[in-house]
Amino acid sequence: MDVALLEACSTREPGDFFPGHSPSCHGGDRAVCADRGDAAGVTHRRSFGPWLAATIVIMLAVSAPVSTAQIVPQIVPVYGQDDVGAAIAPEPDPSMLPATAPFQIATPQPAAATLRGGLSGAPTVPLPTAPAPLGSPLPEAPQIALPGGVDELAGRLAILAGEQRWGDVVAACEPHVRQGTLPTTLADRYDLARIHCDLVRRHSEGGFRQRLAGLSEAEGRRLHAEVLSRIRSHHVDAPDFHRLTLRGLRAMDVAIDHSLFTSYYAPQATPDRRTAYREQVSRLVGGRMVNSQADAETVVAWVARIGHSTLGIPPSVTLLEITAASMGGLDEYSAFLTNGQLDDLYAQIEGNFVGLGVELKTAADGLLVVHVIVGSPAERGGLRGGDHITAVDGRSIGGMSVDESAQLLQGAEGSSVTLDVVRGGAAAGRVALRREHVEVPSIEDVRMLDTGAGVGHLKISSFQKTTATDLASALRRLDAGGMRSLVIDLRGNPGGLLSSAVDVADLFLERGLVVATRGRSPEEDFNYSASRPGTWRMPLVVIIDGDSASSSEIFAGAIRDHGRGTIVGSRSFGKGSIQGIFPLEIGGVGLRLTTAKFFSPKGKPYSRVGVEPDLVVHTTARLPEGADGLPAAGDAPLEAALAAARRATVRQSSRPAPRAQAGR
Repeated sequence: MDVALLEACSTREPGDFFPGHSPSCHGGDRAVCADRGDAAGVTHRRSFGPWLAATIVIMLAVSAPVSTAQIVPQIVPVYGQDDVGAAIAPEPDPSMLPATAPFQIATPQPAAATLRGGLSGAPTVPLPTAPAPLGSPLPEAPQIALPGGVDELAGRLAILAGEQRWGDVVAACEPHVRQGTLPTTLADRYDLARIHCDLVRRHSEGGFRQRLAGLSEAEGRRLHAEVLSRIRSHHVDAPDFHRLTLRGLRAMDVAIDHSLFTSYYAPQATPDRRTAYREQVSRLVGGRMVNSQADAETVVAWVARIGHSTLGIPPSVTLLEITAASMGGLDEYSAFLTNGQLDDLYAQIEGNFVGLGVELKTAADGLLVVHVIVGSPAERGGLRGGDHITAVDGRSIGGMSVDESAQLLQGAEGSSVTLDVVRGGAAAGRVALRREHVEVPSIEDVRMLDTGAGVGHLKISSFQKTTATDLASALRRLDAGGMRSLVIDLRGNPGGLLSSAVDVADLFLERGLVVATRGRSPEEDFNYSASRPGTWRMPLVVIIDGDSASSSEIFAGAIRDHGRGTIVGSRSFGKGSIQGIFPLEIGGVGLRLTTAKFFSPKGKPYSRVGVEPDLVVHTTARLPEGADGLPAAGDAPLEAALAAARRATVRQSSRPAPRAQAGR
């Protein structure tokens, strides 16, 4: 999830504006964000979202957490509570539901079956009987040859799954999912791994468990209905309620065997009780389709009662578990957000949080420090990129999951934490840090890359609320230093707010379309355009890579389509969808829901396509700049960008244009 030891963990993910919530928007009170992901739990800087595996960023926020996938939500509108018009299925009469007796279902009729309780007078809910197989967990992917072959990948996944290394299963599949090349034969295993990872992420969060403990069954049913209503009215695709419900039931099947889940909610779950639960649920749903929201609400309500009567699981817990898992089955960027993930998402949009100020990823001995935020407690305490954190407050974290480590790192503002740190293989040293309010800059490394040629440089690390304003200030400083051309580095930028990407593009485009969004609902169709005032006209060179996503792609695509600059590097991530952030009325939780797709000014899609650079330069290892400020040998994309900027400066200076044209 993202930046700076937040209270949540996650791996980088495109799309969402970063872990997920957002307060601003286009039209009304909606907020729009764009970012790679996803997600894994909201976090910031380099990704929160739905991918739980490689790079993870932990931000210690005052509230609680996040994990998989990497990032922030993408284009994100924040919706209010008054746009939900879901009707909730009638409350089942508890006296009509079985306590421990087997669940009875009426014999299916040719046209429709009636679901009944085992006692007389039970409520009936007509469900069509025409059985239909559940589709694969993910859209079918083209069968493209994989490096090493499908059998090799399948064998690797089987080993990882056998060792319960679900995060590694997700990490191994994600590159293929991004490219649309994951074989359908492996999609089910990938989906199962995501269910495991999401379960751990949710229930490792103490704040979420507390909220869950306070929910009644009626509140759980209302929340489930509200989520289904949001999906029905706002998701980019028409919902398949049967598929979503079956995924939710599968997640519950996983949960009742998971030690973390049962330790909190079903300590008395014995093998016999699990068998009874599965038999009753199988009789309830076997051979029947769930064709509507009302069908889904009814089936899930009965399953919640079965879970309570056979395993002692509070109905509200089952309702939320199925709700969360159903959300995860919509697409790779939509997700259920716990209280902590929602809070972290908002913090990412604002560009600040309470924590230590480090970006981390997993390592064999604990956590690897990837980046330290300037001015943060971590920097003042002497932490550097490349350090390994092996223990937190004396407790070893080697072998811990990202979520477990995040729980140890998070804490309230002003509280302290002690870290055992290994640097360069040396013996562990102990560092005491205080959790503080940390400002996360979105504009970094502002400097003259070549003073003689007038080449300025800056890096946009994310698209936050203040990015356009901060960028304008940086441009004025560079202009005062003699800037005649500019290199903008978007490598590793997972995205952020859609409105921020549009505002940044508007600084360099005089007029015309910046990005167009299109969804299933007409209210998601919107064209964002640039206006003439305040345009900077110096030659531009934009560097991108495979981790540049969402808002980064919106900006780079607009520069490309308008012929405003040269794009250097490698193809971008390819995230072309918009996620809306929906805070829910009950439980303090929320949704990150894909509501639309976005397209470049020339109508080109971004999803799984990305932005192709004008000058392809593959990144090897990124090294620090030399003492003279020029790129050190080894940063080929930056060297190529500098050369392109020098050429552009020479071409412009040969034109008989007044100097004012080179600036603004």
